[in-house]
Amino acid sequence: MKLAKLGDGPEIFHTIQGEGPSVGCPAVFIRASRCNLHCVWCDTDHTWNFESTPWPHEKDALAGYTKYRKSDVTFELTPAEAARSILSFACPRVVITGGEPLLQETEFLEMIRQIRAEMPDCVFEVETNATRIPSLAFAEAVHQFNVSPKLTNSGVTESLRLNEAALEYFAHSPEAWFKFVVAQPADLIEIQSLRTRFEIPHSRILLMPEGRNSAELDHTAPWLAETCRDLGFRFCDRLHIRLWGDRRGV
Repeated sequence: MKLAKLGDGPEIFHTIQGEGPSVGCPAVFIRASRCNLHCVWCDTDHTWNFESTPWPHEKDALAGYTKYRKSDVTFELTPAEAARSILSFACPRVVITGGEPLLQETEFLEMIRQIRAEMPDCVFEVETNATRIPSLAFAEAVHQFNVSPKLTNSGVTESLRLNEAALEYFAHSPEAWFKFVVAQPADLIEIQSLRTRFEIPHSRILLMPEGRNSAELDHTAPWLAETCRDLGFRFCDRLHIRLWGDRRGV
């Protein structure tokens, strides 16, 4: 398994879920390295923005920011080793995030099976960009998919970020919740279009302000919350950013 590296080990940490329908729940996060998208505002760019890649990022404007050396930000281990690390926290909720976890579906499925053998009641969430359809076995093993289709504001071309078959699959999955990152009012037109096009249940759509610190969130959150109230969507803040800022491993 290729995981993001945190310090001298893999990016596996015990925290609370900061986004989505299970916000506030204690959880162990495990972060996959590698992603098939390259969003300009991505806050986990260490999983894909490697040396020699051509993609731009908002951080390019920051003094000292450079693309990552792949070996410096990747930690490899087996599914059994990952399972043992997660079990050491004795927390019955695991969030598999990334990067894009479905790029390593086989390995994560084996990890889930090993955790479940020792912790049968463990709940598994998967964060995905909805560009890949999970296998039947993987879908049956996961309790909740936190689906985050990328909009034009991501800077990714539509042909890469919108997979019609995958979006239709998740739109009809009772385990899927859709979480859209909103940066400006124009994004709402795009979200409404996707909701209609793929028949995404209105009650399973969450709108979340874009931002890597409280000030950036505060710029968008008030009008977005009012929009959710008026249109009947669910507002989703970024609790982990409010509590700890743009820090990894918390």
